[in-house]
Amino acid sequence: MIATMGSATVESTWERSVAVTHKKTAPGGTPALTLLDRTGTAHTVHAYEHDPATPLGYGAEAAAVLGIDPERVYKTLIAKVDGRLVVGVVPVSGKLDLRLLARAVGGKKAALADPAEAERATGYVVGGISPLGQRLVHPTVLDSSVFTHQHVVVSAGRRGLDIGLAPQDLVSLTSALIAEIARA
Repeated sequence: MIATMGSATVESTWERSVAVTHKKTAPGGTPALTLLDRTGTAHTVHAYEHDPATPLGYGAEAAAVLGIDPERVYKTLIAKVDGRLVVGVVPVSGKLDLRLLARAVGGKKAALADPAEAERATGYVVGGISPLGQRLVHPTVLDSSVFTHQHVVVSAGRRGLDIGLAPQDLVSLTSALIAEIARA
């Protein structure tokens, strides 16, 4: 299936869309998409209709609806490590290990941030928080499994809208640390 977003054509089939570079974001695009456009980073856009009644989590829903292996779809979680906000990015097939996240940034104690605080700090709504284009820059840690894939999928900054890109581009654009922070 091919969808048109503004002046850009986007294929929703992952295998065919990997090579497509999203050239121009439609008006009203998210900060994440704007960042990718501004930097000329090759990426794909995957839109789907979010179902608020789904028993799946946001990331698992995206993987299921888009037909992408959940190990290639990454969720963005905001935690407080020793009182400072930190971004953790892990596969939707796993969970964020808060102890390992704290250790990765040299902290001792970590807890998930309050959803309202995460939304204020990132400029995105829960379920659509992207590691890219956040309102404020926070230390970011990507799970080391990111490099086991040629391309990964993260939120584009809105529920029902994801982006695929090369792991190295994700690391570069977020200035992320790489550490084992996910558990099964």
